[in-house]
Amino acid sequence: MKPDFALLKTLCAIPGTSGNEAPVKDFILRYIKKEQKGWKVKPEIFHGDDFQDSLVLKFGKPRTAVFAHMDTIGFTVRYFNQLVPIGGPDAEAGARLVGRDSKGEILCELDYDKEQHALYKFGRVIDRGTALSYQVNFKDKKDSIESAYLDDRLGIYVALQLAATLTDGIIIFSCWEEHGGGGVPFLAKFIYEKWNVRQALISDITWVSDGVDHGKGVVISLRDRNIPRRQFVDRVIAVADKHSIDYQLEVEGTGSSDGGELQRSPYPFDWCFVGAPHQHPHTPHETVFKNDIVSMINLYRKLMKEL
Repeated sequence: MKPDFALLKTLCAIPGTSGNEAPVKDFILRYIKKEQKGWKVKPEIFHGDDFQDSLVLKFGKPRTAVFAHMDTIGFTVRYFNQLVPIGGPDAEAGARLVGRDSKGEILCELDYDKEQHALYKFGRVIDRGTALSYQVNFKDKKDSIESAYLDDRLGIYVALQLAATLTDGIIIFSCWEEHGGGGVPFLAKFIYEKWNVRQALISDITWVSDGVDHGKGVVISLRDRNIPRRQFVDRVIAVADKHSIDYQLEVEGTGSSDGGELQRSPYPFDWCFVGAPHQHPHTPHETVFKNDIVSMINLYRKLMKEL
């Protein structure tokens, strides 16, 4: 399978910092309206005031839910030329930031003072409270994709690839993951109480590390800051082995995802983080190898049939 990455490029370019996910949700809804006629199953769609900016797609008779978060890291304009981080941005001075306020479009430059507080350089004062995100320079290379916001537009991309062939399952596009969460608990309540769904896969991306490399397959995480139930993770690994899908096992002591919120919820969710590894996280130059994306899509398709 050689996926077309035009959709991923479009997703990366949509501004959607934590708390401002509505533009991403609106794009996904338009995409579904256009594309679902070619999908195996037309999903029920749940959104609106009761879901804030989150979005739930229900296909057939679901057993498993896939979570992909819509928000990205970035900055909020404070006073004077000060910036407050959204999540954990990690760009160098000189990185270009974009946004819009009451006076129009913004293209400014990131800077830091001697105490490493983030500032912006621009020809005018920007309205306080304005969200700024990285200017996206999407590079579709021979073996890899480089762009800001592959975290987690790649997770959304994989979920939408899955939606085209999914017959039974739930896909959830969640909010606020990068800035401490808050959207997943009510979504967990909704799918547990409505359909008794209690197992979940986290479609996100993780880090290249001393034990996880580019090009060796999708990552199945045994743990991060949170520890999922090993019995469920072993079922995920068994499916990958059965179908000879390239994968890597990850063990980390830091980092978290929507899975952490599921684990802290009052509902008995089993969950596993399954995602491609990337380099230069939370910078404008996040990089993922294409064959890791392909193995991620292939594994999700098998998991949603067999879990």
